[in-house]
Amino acid sequence: MSSARLEAHAVILAGGRGTRFWPRSRTRTPKQLLNIVGDTTMLQQTVARLAPLFPPSRTWVVTNAEQAAAVRAQVPRTARAHVLSEPTGRNTAAAIGLAAIHLIHESHSGDALMAVLPADHYIAHAQRYRRIVRAALAAADAPGTLVVLGIPPTRAETGFGYIERGARAKSGSLPIYAVRQFTEKPSAARARHYVASGRYDWNAGMFFWRASTFLSQLKQFLPATHDALLALAKTIGTSRYRAALERIYPRLENISVDYAVLEPATRPRAAARALVIPAKVAWSDIGSWAAIYELLAKQSGENIAAGKMIALDSAGNFLWSPHKFIAAVGIRDLVVVETPDALLICPRERSQDVAKIVKWLEAHKRRELL
Repeated sequence: MSSARLEAHAVILAGGRGTRFWPRSRTRTPKQLLNIVGDTTMLQQTVARLAPLFPPSRTWVVTNAEQAAAVRAQVPRTARAHVLSEPTGRNTAAAIGLAAIHLIHESHSGDALMAVLPADHYIAHAQRYRRIVRAALAAADAPGTLVVLGIPPTRAETGFGYIERGARAKSGSLPIYAVRQFTEKPSAARARHYVASGRYDWNAGMFFWRASTFLSQLKQFLPATHDALLALAKTIGTSRYRAALERIYPRLENISVDYAVLEPATRPRAAARALVIPAKVAWSDIGSWAAIYELLAKQSGENIAAGKMIALDSAGNFLWSPHKFIAAVGIRDLVVVETPDALLICPRERSQDVAKIVKWLEAHKRRELL
């Protein structure tokens, strides 16, 4: 599969709640477990896209306790033993660390390559994507190397992290660059500057490294989390593991891998080497109902609906009510999403604010709607 010496494993992060996809996305059935785009779920699409590179025996999923049963039902049978359940969410640095200690425990060589990938992203050009993943794994086989895929930006987006490319690091059919710096979620003015410069890519959260390399970064930048994970690792495969996980995991630092490892790894005198591979693969994080509309609409002003509909003097709407006939009259640029117990109506341009509805429901203890 890869020219890398170490065995490579896919580690799929599937613990998010997808609050901007309420009312379809709920605590037990979040975005990645729904058929947001297409007939299969986002998780199933991710596993299928990776299947030519990683057999089920080398496919891992990190999720949370509420979603673990549903995740196991959606992955191949031989991958179900590799569904790792967090007793509580501690962000991506801890989730990747949990996978790393399991990989090292299971590996015959005492180390393994990790392809760390989100469960809920859309990638249209799957074959080209797999070619890039192979190149990333080959580069990540070198000890102390961190590899990230960069998405060429199409707009000055403030909700993504950015990667500044430095000098070209390797020659070959695919360009690989040194990373000059990672910057998380810049201001609008800075994002416009980044896009105009042509030197920056979006950080889509797709990472490649040795498990040992990642743990060494944790030891340097999050030593308490590193030491706690090593203590947990001693119990893997024993009857003490579950109790140790419940005791240790909530104490891990709650921080993303971007802030915990990637940003400090590019500071002067950092021990790691960070590389970026630009990946033009028609990627979308599908971060809101508006993003789905933009993905599905073939032309400006098209109405997108689940099921049958008639639209009179209506344009630019996303209408999801798969079990009812939809009649739209004189409406424009709306998102309407119906479930048996809730109805969402908002302008498309305000679809990011759906997460605020979830916060309101939490504050008012409307658990039946969460």
